[in-house]
Amino acid sequence: MPLDSSTRILAIRHGETAWNRDTRIQGHLDIPLNEFGLAQASRLTEALQSETLDAVYCSDLARARQTAQGLAASAGLPLHEEAGLRERSFGIFEGLTWQEIALRWPEQSLRWRQRDAEFGAEGGETLAAFYARCIAMITRIAAAHPGQTVVIVAHGGVMDCLYRAATRLALDAPRSWTLGNAAINRLLYSPEGFSLIGWNDDAHLQGLSLDEIEPA
Repeated sequence: MPLDSSTRILAIRHGETAWNRDTRIQGHLDIPLNEFGLAQASRLTEALQSETLDAVYCSDLARARQTAQGLAASAGLPLHEEAGLRERSFGIFEGLTWQEIALRWPEQSLRWRQRDAEFGAEGGETLAAFYARCIAMITRIAAAHPGQTVVIVAHGGVMDCLYRAATRLALDAPRSWTLGNAAINRLLYSPEGFSLIGWNDDAHLQGLSLDEIEPA
């Protein structure tokens, strides 16, 4: 496939939430952005104003939708919400901190932290099922936009899966890359799969501090 018919993907994790700060597992729970996350979303919109965008997609959870709304509006594009872009479902882990999970279910916590592809917390998805679900969704989106640029706003787990798909890394390989809130990750898609162009571009977030946004 010629380069100009490949799909250019800007993959973005949602802005910060209060639960991100607390290391609390969100999963499918619908947690909104905090004030800092809203400021990150605003910076993201500004950073992409000079880019030609053809479509904007997001997870149907509030934190992703809030991050994507401004940039879709700025580009004059509809915002397409897709449940297939949701974060992994963590079942009984949702709403708890990493430390609370380790204390309540030490064996399950270990399997989760070791990235056991067949493990899923009670009521949640296995890592393998989550990977298959979100990569299939992103593949469908990318295949529908050959030669175009699409924005996909989703979650940290989705970004992790996309990085692994693009770099051909196994699900149980330790993570050595950053999954920054509202950072821009650039990839290409062709029928041969995904390839990585740039990761965790957060230049637009530099200098952003809580002092700038918290009310007096």
